[in-house]
Amino acid sequence: MGKVTHISTPNEIKIASRLSAKRAKVFLESRCYIRNALSSLFNIKPLEIHLKANPGKPPILPRGMGNISISHCENAFIICWYHKKIGIDIERSNRNFNYQSLSEKYFNQKNIHKSNLNRYEVLKRWCATEAAIKWDRGSLSKDLKVWKYEKFENQIYNTNKKLKINLDQFAFEEWTISIAYKNEKLINHSKIICCDL
Repeated sequence: MGKVTHISTPNEIKIASRLSAKRAKVFLESRCYIRNALSSLFNIKPLEIHLKANPGKPPILPRGMGNISISHCENAFIICWYHKKIGIDIERSNRNFNYQSLSEKYFNQKNIHKSNLNRYEVLKRWCATEAAIKWDRGSLSKDLKVWKYEKFENQIYNTNKKLKINLDQFAFEEWTISIAYKNEKLINHSKIICCDL
């Protein structure tokens, strides 16, 4: 993406003033990236993007402008735009975390022995699940256990809603990215913008 104009709405500045310095910086920068990316997509000025993106909530665009999902990790921020509902997550592929504990708590499905899941497999499941929860406009704390990852089918299943959605998972440089969507393929329909922070 080209040079970003750092500009925020008065409401975003007000919200940022109630956050810690670190969270305020991420909040304001990410909203600037969203507006600049979408202004290029729609060929309108950044502040003409009427974005509702409060901290910890899914970003919402006005009717007729499609849907976006965002994610960030240690050194990257990613935006995915789609004309239908979409969910995206990005993680550093070398992320250091207690994958054994996470696997045992959330991903110990009947047909998978926990010892068969290595760190990267658990990371991919985590990334896929976060993308699905964002697609569903859900909550990580409430919904993590209801999504079941179908590794060889490129799908993820919600056991509560009896619902399967599609997954695209891929590596890009040092990141792992998951995109959750329903039905049709994403080729030529979505736009992904990834920024180093």
